[in-house]
Amino acid sequence: MPKMKTKTGAKKRFKVKKNGDVTYSKMNRRHILTKKHTKRQRANRKGGTLSSDKQAKTIKSLIQK
Repeated sequence: MPKMKTKTGAKKRFKVKKNGDVTYSKMNRRHILTKKHTKRQRANRKGGTLSSDKQAKTIKSLIQK
């Protein structure tokens, strides 16, 4: 039976921290930042964590770490 391959899309978008939390970087931070308020830009700077255990389990299976 061949090894399971890591989903490269998930690998690029998510990271698993040492305590097991799945983190991601928020959207709307790449371009056209002039029309977005600084408050919104600051909020998007901070990464997010998946609060749902079910979603985190799915992402971990895709990343396989």
